Order: sequence, then C-alpha cells, then structure tokens
Amino acid sequence: MYKIISCTLVVIFHVSVMAANSPKYSHYDPKTHTLLQCDQCPPGTFVKQDCTTEWNTECAPCPSNHYADQWNNDSECQFCSTVCKEMQYVKQECNSTRDRQCECYAGHFLDVEFCIAHKECPPGFGVLQQGTPESDTVCGECPKGMFSNITSATAPCQKHTNCKNLGLKVAHKGSSTEDNECVESRLCEIDISLCEEALFRFPKTRTNWSDVLIQKLPPTALMLQQIELIKQNYDPKDQPFYLFKLYKSQNKGANLVQDIKECEKGVLKQIGHLPLITKHLTALMQRLPGNPVKKEDIENTLKSCDHPKQILKLLSLWRDKNGRDTIEGLKHLTSNKLPKTLRKAMKKVERFLNSVPMNKLYEKIIRQIIGSQSELGKSDSLL
Repeated sequence: MYKIISCTLVVIFHVSVMAANSPKYSHYDPKTHTLLQCDQCPPGTFVKQDCTTEWNTECAPCPSNHYADQWNNDSECQFCSTVCKEMQYVKQECNSTRDRQCECYAGHFLDVEFCIAHKECPPGFGVLQQGTPESDTVCGECPKGMFSNITSATAPCQKHTNCKNLGLKVAHKGSSTEDNECVESRLCEIDISLCEEALFRFPKTRTNWSDVLIQKLPPTALMLQQIELIKQNYDPKDQPFYLFKLYKSQNKGANLVQDIKECEKGVLKQIGHLPLITKHLTALMQRLPGNPVKKEDIENTLKSCDHPKQILKLLSLWRDKNGRDTIEGLKHLTSNKLPKTLRKAMKKVERFLNSVPMNKLYEKIIRQIIGSQSELGKSDSLL
C-alpha cells in the first residue's frame, strides 16, 4: 500500500512541474470577463478547450497526417504538406510532432529547390570535406608529398609511397597527380665491379684464381654445391668473380673487403658529379667496341639506379653482353660525339684503375687472399 501511494505522489508532482514550466498564452474568458494565462499544449497536440478559472487547458492529439512541432495554442494541428521532389526520398515519414522529412539521394545536395550532384575533385586535388545532403564537396590542391590521380567526390589526397620503407628505389618521383614509382633495388646490383675486374686481370700475376679461391673456401656440402653451380653457369674467365663473392661472404670482416670498397669509392669519385641523361648514356654505350647496350636497358637503369651507379651498371651490362674486359674496352672508347665531361671522366676511371696506387692495392689484396709473398710466387705457376 505504501508503494502505491509513493508512486502516485511522484506522478502528481511530475504533472504539476510540467504545468508550471509550460509556456503560457493569453485568453479572454467571456464568462468571467477576465484575461487568463493558459498553458500551451505540448508538441503533438492542439488546444481542444481553452482554460477557464476552474479548468486547465484541454489538449488533444493531432489527427492522422497532421503535426504540431512546438508548444502551441492552436485550435488545430498543421497538415503534413511536404512533398519530396525529384532526386529526393522520404527520410522520415510525417508523425504527430514533425512534418515529412525529405533528403537528396546519396551523392547529391539540396541547392535552393533542386538536388545537385556533389562536385568531383580533379586529379591533383583531393576532398577536404565530403559533401552532405545539405552541402557540396570541398576540394583542395594536394600539398607537397601527396597526390591524387583520380576524379572523385570522396577521395582525399594520398601520401606518396615511401619506396625506401619498402626496400625499393624511386624510379620516378611523384607529383600532385601521380605516385612515386618504385622498383626493386636489386635491379641495380652489379655482379662484378670495375675494381674486381682490375684485381683479377692484374697483369703482374698469372694466378689461376679459380683454383686459389676454391682452396680458400670451406669444403662444406652447401659451399661445394655453390661452387659447382658457378662452374656450370659461367664462362671460366668469369668464374673467379663469382667465386670471389663466395669468398667475401665468408670473410666479411677482412681488410680486403674494405680495400675493394675503397677502390669502388675512388671510381665513384671520378663519375659521381656528372649530370647524365639518356642521350649521353646511349652515346657512351654506342662508342664502346662490340654490341651496344639496348636503349630500353639504359632507360631501366636510369629508373632503378641512383645517379652515381648508372654508368657502372651500364658498363656491367656491356661486359655481360660482349664477354669482354671492361677496362680494356674503356681504352678503345671512341670519343667523338661524347660530351667532353663524360669523355674525360671515362679516361680518368681507366687511368685510376691502372694507376700505381691501385696496382699496389691489388698486390695487397692478392697477398691477403693467398697468404704470403712465397705463396704468391707459387700461385703464379698454377696456370
């Protein structure tokens, strides 16, 4: 019994608060000739009977297809009159508290009285703010480091692909309308460097390098298998280069590895400053004796290799194509139609590799591989 009484008190209090807080309207009571302050009716209802000195305002629900969206003192509800236009759909049907709501179909917005398609951002521009049923798309030019290569009403600008993070190289730098073009860095790998060629064709020794290097490699099953593959796949005169790769992989901390790198740095120093284009590199390949490297290989090299290594990669391709000594080929380089700076650089490379300091370096590396001066003398008779 106590619970029922408590509940009733709460309901009565709630109604009284609503009545106290409801908006008022003035009504002249013809019976008492007084101006009364009547409670308005809440949304979804209308005034069925004005208040009197004895009774509060009497409200009634809106009939079907009618609504009242605010507190009011109207004697009837408003008719649901909104009709959806072309390219609109009914988002919410009419009810007692609001009129029918219409909205433009997806991809459109209401401009005055018509639904218009959202603007599409062209390539080089991205969406800063997507369009809504009430507003159009906002486009903005792609900032540095970003791009958009499509026409779209929804796509923002994207960041250029970070080739380095993927272990790749930038073949073509992106712009506001295109992404960076990445290529595998291994495409620029050089099997045999000019320094290694100079070392194994060093004129002061007649060493049979294949035999020497095989003796220096550990006779494991895997190593013997790799040696056999080199013998099967490469010409005898090129086998020392690939055996030397195996040797270096087993002696990464050896001084000779650093000596080879120092030699390669010296080569890069001779050519690293050259501003080269496809035309110049094509001319260089055509002036070397033998079969020239194809233009498409030159273009791929320009894409996949960093600037200083482009010439070295092309010289490596020329050597593979012709099976000839690259350093000897540089001696026979015909200089006509070559840019002066490129011609001088190639001559500097050839002189650098045949210089006295380099010859001493080759002797030092040979001693490191073979072990001693006496063994060097023995190795000269291996051929």
